[in-house]
Amino acid sequence: MKVRYADQAVKDLKGFNGADRTLIAQKIHYLADNFEQLKQTKKVRELQGTKYTGQYRYTIARKLRAIFRIEDNAIVMLVLRIGLRKNIYD
Repeated sequence: MKVRYADQAVKDLKGFNGADRTLIAQKIHYLADNFEQLKQTKKVRELQGTKYTGQYRYTIARKLRAIFRIEDNAIVMLVLRIGLRKNIYD
C-alpha cells in the first residue's frame, strides 16, 4: 500500500525531533504493509462520528497517534494528522 501525507501531517511531523520522525515514519510504513492484520488489533480503530467517517486512528506509541484514511480501494493511505493523543482530535 502506498503512503501519502496531507499537508497538515507534514506540518505535524516537523514539530518532532529527528529520532521521533524516523520512528513515526517506520511505524506508518509498517502499518501500510500490515494494515489488514493491524486492523484486527487495538492499534487500529475506525473513528466514530460523522466528522470522522472513513477515518482510522493508529497508535504509534503510548501517547502518539496518527489519523489516516484509505483511498482508492485500499491502494493509498492518506495520513491526515500525527501528534500527541491529547491534541490529535482537534
